[in-house]
Amino acid sequence: MRLIAAVLLTAYLYTLAFGIFMTDFFRIPAPFIFCFPLLIFFRQPDVTAFLYWKTLGLLLLAGFLYSVVGMSANNSFFANMISITLCAFFFSQYVGMSTERFNGAVLVFFMLLGLSVGVLLLDHFYANMAPLRSSLMGEPIIQSPSGIAVYQFNFGYQVAALAPFAFIYTCVFHKPLLVRGIVLVICIGFLFLCMQRSAFIAFVACVVLFMSFYYREKAVLSIGLVVLVFAGLYIFVLKDNLENIENIVTKNVHNDAAYDRSGLVGENLRIYLDYPYGLIFYGKSWNDVIYRDYVFSSGITSHNAYLMFFTYLGPFLGLGFLIAVYYKICGICFQVIRKIREKENALLVCLCFSFIGVSINALSHNPWLIGADGPTIFLYFGIMHLYWQQQVKAPVVEAAVKNMGYA
Repeated sequence: MRLIAAVLLTAYLYTLAFGIFMTDFFRIPAPFIFCFPLLIFFRQPDVTAFLYWKTLGLLLLAGFLYSVVGMSANNSFFANMISITLCAFFFSQYVGMSTERFNGAVLVFFMLLGLSVGVLLLDHFYANMAPLRSSLMGEPIIQSPSGIAVYQFNFGYQVAALAPFAFIYTCVFHKPLLVRGIVLVICIGFLFLCMQRSAFIAFVACVVLFMSFYYREKAVLSIGLVVLVFAGLYIFVLKDNLENIENIVTKNVHNDAAYDRSGLVGENLRIYLDYPYGLIFYGKSWNDVIYRDYVFSSGITSHNAYLMFFTYLGPFLGLGFLIAVYYKICGICFQVIRKIREKENALLVCLCFSFIGVSINALSHNPWLIGADGPTIFLYFGIMHLYWQQQVKAPVVEAAVKNMGYA
């Protein structure tokens, strides 16, 4: 039974991490196929009530207004809500109070992201990787080089979650300095090859923020050492040895100026100023307001998830839902950063900065929490659930200590 549970767990997290929903092989939602048996046959008996009704209700309502009312994307809404709902039930009913199950889920999830990085490296250095990647995804691959993802930007969310988690893990769990340096170099290497500037920026922001709070007065020296590693690795290793391989620098050189992120955001802001209360209040769609804009005429967007949300819902509904949806998770992150050096918060620190990484990445792409991006929703519910576990277990531990005469 434990083997069956492990297989179902890995399969479910595989579909979640890589955004596999409906393929030629799976004619019903793939996450449902693997998650539903976990909830029925392997649920935790210590949790009888579902923990995330309010959070799930907010996400469903925000998604309905954005996807159905705003974009008339009914199928996308139902697909996204199935993924979000299953993830919420996975943590509430399957993981429950079990620290072992939670740690196992986190381990499997980030090992899968690591597997995707391995596929990226193979895709760079070996030809004809598309059939293997298509088999791993269950659908045709559109962009290369990349990992287990149809598009490169999908892979960007994976590395935006993995890289901060991996490096910060070595710091908060006090791994040897050599191990930290090796992990940092590996992270920089695959960020350099993944061709996602937003993921690289997210990683740098997370590392600087983490070091500023964790090392405090030593942060300047620590950040300086990291910068030296960045510079040295690029100058002496990456620049000369990988000049014929596609990388983040060559992508920047060949980038079309008309479609750079700042230009797209600027055009989106102009549209927003024309419809300041939100497109849904004017009865407009994205196609209605971009027909005279040559930048967006091909059907693209500003590639900023939050700005697009505001464009459709306006400042009142948009800001209200963002505050409501992110209020609890931001509160947890602030609490964790305030107690960043406490041993019991080590894993929570890693998850919080990983979530910050994917949230920063969404400033340059469309997938995000309400869009049911796999790494984002896993980290969102994972952080809240680990915090809930700690809050529930803390009084129990304290009472046990008192009963044993240690307090």
